[in-house]
Amino acid sequence: MKWSEEIIQLVWEKATKVDGFDDSKYRKDASGAWIVRDKYRVEHNFGWEIDHIFPVSRGGDDNQKNLRAMHYLNNRSKADDYPRYKVAVTSKGTRNEETSKFILINENTQKIIHSIYKEKMK
Repeated sequence: MKWSEEIIQLVWEKATKVDGFDDSKYRKDASGAWIVRDKYRVEHNFGWEIDHIFPVSRGGDDNQKNLRAMHYLNNRSKADDYPRYKVAVTSKGTRNEETSKFILINENTQKIIHSIYKEKMK
């Protein structure tokens, strides 16, 4: 999907800031993996994509509250899973390393998603 620079930046700003790092360049995704702003849509150790928290295949859409920055490997590993999904990469210090664990989308995010898509979740 082709996103506008405005949406790409809005999604970037929702990613987790890390103390001591320039948040215009470095952040972490919801799985704890490092992402780098200029590596958007790049298959790189710090590459990232825009994830639909509630998958389009299940009725999600491009509502800004349904979008988040996610390391490209985590986005592909997550696929159409919700609210539990498999993580492919997480951070260890200032590096990313492969992992194989499942995580649950946090409760606050789930509440927001459920309020938007409650009819589609039945």
